Amino acid sequence: MQRDQLRFGEMAARGGNAGTAGAGGRGTGKSNYFSGRDEGDARSKQTKREGGRGGAAFDAQTWLLLLVNGLFAAANALSGTFVNVYLWKAKNDFALIGWFAFAHQITMALTFWLAGKWVKEHNKMNSLRLGVAVAALFYLIVLLLQQQAVHYVWLLGGVLGLSSGFFWLAFNVVYFEVTSPHNRDRFNGWAGLIGSGVGMIAPWISGWVITRMPGTSGYRLIFAVSLGIFVIGVVVSFFLRKRKVSGTYEWMYGYRTLAKPGSPWKPVFVALIAQGVREGVFGFLIGLMVYIATKNEMKIGNFSLITSAVGLVSFYVVGRWLKPAYRKICMLVGVAMMIAVILPFFWQVSYATLLMFGIGVALFMPLYTIPMTSSVFDIIGRDQDSAEHRVEYVVLRELGLNFGRMLGTIAFIIVVSWSTAPQVINWLLLGIGSSPLIAWLFMRNRLVPLQSGKFR
Repeated sequence: MQRDQLRFGEMAARGGNAGTAGAGGRGTGKSNYFSGRDEGDARSKQTKREGGRGGAAFDAQTWLLLLVNGLFAAANALSGTFVNVYLWKAKNDFALIGWFAFAHQITMALTFWLAGKWVKEHNKMNSLRLGVAVAALFYLIVLLLQQQAVHYVWLLGGVLGLSSGFFWLAFNVVYFEVTSPHNRDRFNGWAGLIGSGVGMIAPWISGWVITRMPGTSGYRLIFAVSLGIFVIGVVVSFFLRKRKVSGTYEWMYGYRTLAKPGSPWKPVFVALIAQGVREGVFGFLIGLMVYIATKNEMKIGNFSLITSAVGLVSFYVVGRWLKPAYRKICMLVGVAMMIAVILPFFWQVSYATLLMFGIGVALFMPLYTIPMTSSVFDIIGRDQDSAEHRVEYVVLRELGLNFGRMLGTIAFIIVVSWSTAPQVINWLLLGIGSSPLIAWLFMRNRLVPLQSGKFR
């Protein structure tokens, strides 16, 4: 199971998927979504004068948004890869797991595009709540189907895609609005920190419960707890204020943006596709590989505990200390190391080499995801016209990521349908795992934000 919360050394800063932006429309004299943001900018300047690090302080709504994100991440981390293991135990079929992921990804992409109108013109908070509620429905369906779930992977993947689409579209737009350019990297760091924290504890608890209960009863209990957490998430989300809406949703705005000569989104879109290629496969395969190598769910929990602990520290350090001027070199270092940690698989695929991989990715992933995410949202907020089309740009961003995920997953399905020999899988992992290098090549000249005075 994936989405922008990739576990086991794959945790993105939202991910993967989160971003912030926002911009203070100072000096425009206009009342728009930037209204009320000047206070945050003033706080940021005061923080800098006092020698503080990390930019502007978060207000209550920002912390509440992080809490909702944390609950969503916790529920998914609790069950996460165990859904894939549950399906694998019913039928040892890599292609089946791939089709489950593909159904998730294609439904998510369509949901982003179609729900964009609702989010821009109506109540975006209801979209976020619906995403959490549909996630609860997903686990309810799994509980009802039990062992028959393996015959309904397209249904399950579709429901999960609806959940991800509704939740992350609204989340990214709201999070664009409640944050400022001064705390963008810091927010991403906190999102990753919280994700890594729940990624440490939740899967370990799941593994412990599953291995100590007979048959599949442990799975059912964990899925039921996830359902309960999602319900709590819906309740908490009602404390988020309704956001102001304006403008009309333009269905083909993303296409026109890409077709425009000299558009900065052309290379960015390619970079997003490259980012998605890796996410689409590694998000579901690594945890499954741990189970196949160990035949023990508790090992998955231990794996997650260790790698997420490393990720927690790494996200904290990078989110707190990374400056925009260092994004280019930091992202390159992160990409290079994320590729390098795949190489031990050519020697042996075992719990030890998987753990080396997981720790390495957890350590260096923030250097890749935080600059990538922040920079894309910087471009969304580069001027007032761009910011007013933030919903369309968030949709465009997510479509790029999901096109990449689908490409990666289709490549995975084609390869495993031909051969599942270890060396074949290893070369597949290396090829797919190297796609972030393409993302860096297309983003390298867009990682440093514009000077102050622009709508960021």
